[in-house]
Amino acid sequence: MAIEAAHYVIATGSAPWAPSIDGLAEAGYLTSATAMELDRLPASLIVVGGNAVGLEQAQLFARLGVQVNVVEALERLAPFEEPEVSAVIEDVFHSEGIAVHTGATVTTVRRDKGGYTLTAAHAGEATELRAEKLLVATGRRPVTDGLGLEAVGVKTGERGEIVVDAHLRTCNERIWAAGDVTEHPQLVYVAGAHGTLVADNALDGAGRTLDYHHLPRVTFTSPAIAAAGLTDAQAVARGYACDCRVLPLEYVPRALVNRDTRGLIKLVAEAGTGRLLGTHVIAEGAGDVIATAVYALANAMTVQQMADLWCPYLTMAEGLKLVAQTYTRDVAKLSCCAS
Repeated sequence: MAIEAAHYVIATGSAPWAPSIDGLAEAGYLTSATAMELDRLPASLIVVGGNAVGLEQAQLFARLGVQVNVVEALERLAPFEEPEVSAVIEDVFHSEGIAVHTGATVTTVRRDKGGYTLTAAHAGEATELRAEKLLVATGRRPVTDGLGLEAVGVKTGERGEIVVDAHLRTCNERIWAAGDVTEHPQLVYVAGAHGTLVADNALDGAGRTLDYHHLPRVTFTSPAIAAAGLTDAQAVARGYACDCRVLPLEYVPRALVNRDTRGLIKLVAEAGTGRLLGTHVIAEGAGDVIATAVYALANAMTVQQMADLWCPYLTMAEGLKLVAQTYTRDVAKLSCCAS
């Protein structure tokens, strides 16, 4: 069946991706989707990947009573978050009995009747892990195989992503792409925004683009991890002179009332102007806190403006005001609701 139209939108999404590891394809493994389809809990589980999905599922299974090992090739969990955030989530995992292996490159995977044997290299030494099940959570790749894109002049990148311009138009002026199949952040609300943008641009010639500089992300661990804007390192790489502040949750009244002070809030600001460049949170309710920071980033607010704004007492979002106040005062010496 042939369907003709003035414009076409490719929105085929993404699928779980696994690196090339000796024996992995033959052994088989769980993905973030198939792990949720298990009809019984395994006694033990190895999770390969210490970023958002791997962290969420490792903690989920551990809290259901499964013995969990997490293996991450980079030097820390949540490797793309601020180092202070990584340190907190690693401490949380250790406290919950989750074994963490960072800086470990998986070299081989073998499977027998008893489960999986995984070998990983760390600092020149081999480590062997055994578990009943293996979950590979090393990211997702755009689904573009078999679409015949070359025949219609649509280019793809190294990861198979469809190359688009700022308006989400491909190299073929009648073909557009939206969501995970592009090189843009793989978040459901990005895909939703893409759909509206493509419709406006293709059908109405709106010429719209999206601003990602204040795009938030949340990892739903407990405590949760949330961020928007630049990390300290990203800001420096872009030529900013940074002035950063970190506020442990022990100074946030809501966290004290919750009796859970695991976590912190970090602000990355431009030195001199005080303009907010990034916000990073690890705390219960971090996703709600970061939603507030998005508005500050979108409106190019300074930390002084954030420190002077009203904020309801006994909320986690009050932590943003408090950490902004640390640029000019010692919040440890403030009374519980002093402004």
